[in-house]
Amino acid sequence: MLLLTFLIICSSPTVLGQQEESLFEDDVDLADFDLDIAPRRVPRQVKTILTKETKPHIQELSIKTTIISRYAFTAVYCAMLNRHSAAAEGVFSFQIPAGAYVSNFTMIIGGRVYQSEVRPKQKKVKQENGKARNKESGEASPEQDLEVFRMSASIPGRNRAVFLLTYEELLQRRLGRYEHVTSLRPLQLVSRLSLDVTIVDHSPITHLQVLPLRNGRSTNTGSSKTQVKKDPPVTSVIKQEKNVCKITFGPNIVQQAKITTNGLLGDFVIRYDVQREMGIGDIQVLNGHFVHYFAPKDLPAVPKNVVFVIDTSASMVGTKIRQTKDALFTILRDLRPGDHFNFISFSNKIKVWQPNRLVPVTPLNIRDAKKFIYMMVPTGGTNIDGGIQTGSDLLREYLSSPDAGPNSVSLIIFMTDGRPTVGEIKPTAILGNTRSAVQEKFCIFTIGMGNDVDYRLLDRMALENCGMMRRIPEDADASAMLKGFYDEIGTPLLSDIRINYTEDSVQYVTQHLFTNYFNGSEIVIAGKLTNDSVESLHVQVTASNNDKNIILETDIPLRNRQIETEKHVNAARVAMASGPKTPASGVTHGLGIALGSIAEDFVERVWGFLSVKDGLRSRLRSKTSKEREDHIKQATNLSLTYNFLTPLTNMVVEKPEVLADGTMAPTPTRPPSSGDAVSTVNELPSDVEDEEPQRDDKKPSSQNLSLGNKIGKVERRPDKKSITISKTSADGDPHFVVEFLMSKLTVCFNINGEPGHILRLVSDHKNSGVTVNGKLIGAPAPPGSHKKQRTYFSTITIVVDLPKRAYIEVTPKKVILDGRDRMVLPCHSTVSVDSGVLSVSIVGKSNVTVTVGGNVMFVILLHQYKNPASYQRDHLGFYIGNSKGLSHQCHGLLGQFLYEEVGLAELPAEADSEPSPVLKVKERSVPVVKKNRKIFSGTQNVDCWFARNNAAKLIDGQYEDYLMSHMFDTGDWPHGTNTA
Repeated sequence: MLLLTFLIICSSPTVLGQQEESLFEDDVDLADFDLDIAPRRVPRQVKTILTKETKPHIQELSIKTTIISRYAFTAVYCAMLNRHSAAAEGVFSFQIPAGAYVSNFTMIIGGRVYQSEVRPKQKKVKQENGKARNKESGEASPEQDLEVFRMSASIPGRNRAVFLLTYEELLQRRLGRYEHVTSLRPLQLVSRLSLDVTIVDHSPITHLQVLPLRNGRSTNTGSSKTQVKKDPPVTSVIKQEKNVCKITFGPNIVQQAKITTNGLLGDFVIRYDVQREMGIGDIQVLNGHFVHYFAPKDLPAVPKNVVFVIDTSASMVGTKIRQTKDALFTILRDLRPGDHFNFISFSNKIKVWQPNRLVPVTPLNIRDAKKFIYMMVPTGGTNIDGGIQTGSDLLREYLSSPDAGPNSVSLIIFMTDGRPTVGEIKPTAILGNTRSAVQEKFCIFTIGMGNDVDYRLLDRMALENCGMMRRIPEDADASAMLKGFYDEIGTPLLSDIRINYTEDSVQYVTQHLFTNYFNGSEIVIAGKLTNDSVESLHVQVTASNNDKNIILETDIPLRNRQIETEKHVNAARVAMASGPKTPASGVTHGLGIALGSIAEDFVERVWGFLSVKDGLRSRLRSKTSKEREDHIKQATNLSLTYNFLTPLTNMVVEKPEVLADGTMAPTPTRPPSSGDAVSTVNELPSDVEDEEPQRDDKKPSSQNLSLGNKIGKVERRPDKKSITISKTSADGDPHFVVEFLMSKLTVCFNINGEPGHILRLVSDHKNSGVTVNGKLIGAPAPPGSHKKQRTYFSTITIVVDLPKRAYIEVTPKKVILDGRDRMVLPCHSTVSVDSGVLSVSIVGKSNVTVTVGGNVMFVILLHQYKNPASYQRDHLGFYIGNSKGLSHQCHGLLGQFLYEEVGLAELPAEADSEPSPVLKVKERSVPVVKKNRKIFSGTQNVDCWFARNNAAKLIDGQYEDYLMSHMFDTGDWPHGTNTA
């Protein structure tokens, strides 16, 4: 589910009537709204609604989803305009599917990019009253039904704000269909609204269906009784090929108004399935990871033992109990011969239909069960613990009796509309009692109905006992949703499923043991291969079906599967490239995370996504505190690796500096200090947590930001990682390489600095105004190395003083550009920004290109490790791409050689020795030896003449002459200092 919400004053929820379509007027200026329809074609009612808006208007809302083999990437672009002269607050509030993870959030205000960062969530500490709280912020937020990402921004008059959000989810198969839902509820008419969904699958796509816009909050997979239309929404375009489908929806503002004028369009629902063959399933391999989809069909149903535990407390009176009874009557008709069942109702009292047993499905038992259901009367409180204990004891005792079938599937279906009020009311105690009663002998499936339910309790109860939880909103068709949920679990086909892979070929596999497999669902496992040289993967599936044991085995040729998956990914890239163009503003959807580049790693991201889910489930089932901490640590590290906002992480966004009059403060000309940036945490309650979710100290899940100025020039660069640049560089430990083009020689040397040292790489402050400094970070030497430690560049700054001061600071994670405005750009995104004197282009996770005045170019390579060893550190490599704009007086460890010529000579041989090569540099003779260096991230080897001893005699002066006092020191070589 996808929902974008802004706090806007809206008109009444009327629909534009047919009689008003001819009422047009031209006396209202609609230029500010940037409509995609001629103003003269806009009815008077719509014009009136637009002109009366007092909050920022959504000029553009563009949602793009790419589903690759059931893994969905969604990017949301929203541009808001404050067309009034006074500042106004716009609120970006976005609801995402319960199982999805936000993977990026970006704001662009006044040409500045405010990029989010995912950090570990701080542990909570106990207060005197025993309640948990965050060490920094404070109280906990109340339980929320939906996961909401929210950010507010105070936008000065006649200005605009852009918000970008991305999230990822693995679609679940239910009742034989995958369902993707996009909630279109911007709470106002939108000038340009577009939705683009691309589905690419390894298997042929079947049963594609685009449903009518679904109103209400219900997201059930069953059909609503009141919904009779089957046609897709107006303006929908569906293009289907064998393995690729494209669906677009883009109603103009008049077409939106015909649906509703309050912006509550509803849910855009897509359902589909894929063609699958009998056997081991579909396995895809890419970049050292694999994903295995297993969904067998045409198997006989396994008999089930089911106990229905139904809430009949006083709050169930009226529609709830009536709809519950209707659903149970229908479910009774669907029970199969061979099934055994029973009913329990609970309120203050516990009532059991057939004490001490489960009964078979016979016409007489079905008739008596209907009588019991019919006689259920809501009254009293809610004894959740008592209902669960009674149902568990009943089912457990039946399973130990000789009447129970050996290969049957056993489960409890538990339904309530409230919180515990009678008996044991503490959630932790109820969960403990439930685990003790279940004893891992059967599964519990829970259903919550309405708004007054402890959904966290029901979710944990299901997760800890191999089941799942379903929510039924207050205004939903509970009868249809209850029946739909039962249909999902009512036909078990397999039990005790175990999927094994070659032990020495797989390093880590997500959950591969499953209690049950239900008809119309799907089992998904992802794994990490030990190395790329493995030729095949042996897969074995064992399971039980009724009275049979099933064993499936095969060997998967990994190289062939890798080629097939690469073709599949290329098809996805082509499909995405042929989709809608960049939004009108020129800022791309892919600013946060480029969908095209993510497609290349989708198998790994599926593995990361499922691994985080596994860790969260395992932490709930942990039996010791150490085991729990291990699972938390693993899930947290994976969340950080893949930039997922999960229950274990927070998302931090830099807070702009705001003046008293509400405008954005001008960019400081001095270098930033540690006190400049103010970060605030914005959280998304996700999945199920042990404790209450946190909120910041002002408003839940939000931060007020005062922002100003107009949008700057931000463009996307081509997503290519191969670059052609000079060999003159400082990379690695750090290894320096100098290419003397006129002399046709290449020289190399090392600088053995200390961690924290700042090295002057290029110094041309008085002429071109360019200075480049690099800061060293330390790391232990790898095993067997002759060195005690290594050093790498952790930060590189490029300062320009002409015609005016500007700088760029680069780290492996982010780029800070301070030119006309100050921007913070993430290194995992692909984006280009021109700030006048300085321009920067980032190819995500690959390199940063900095251009000064059009005739000086530096390229900084990003060296990042997904799973670093103890001696590895994220670091940078510095390359001079174009030096034409630097003067002949340029200096620095690299700059001093740009216009020099060198020669190679040999010293006469001494006794018992060969002639020694020497390099002639500035009338100095430098002993050198032949070496081979790897540059450009190890993709190219270069033969060079190596100068020892920290480049003694090769460089002017001593190594210590090139140490700077701070990163923004622009002093001239060797002793001048300028900190302006």
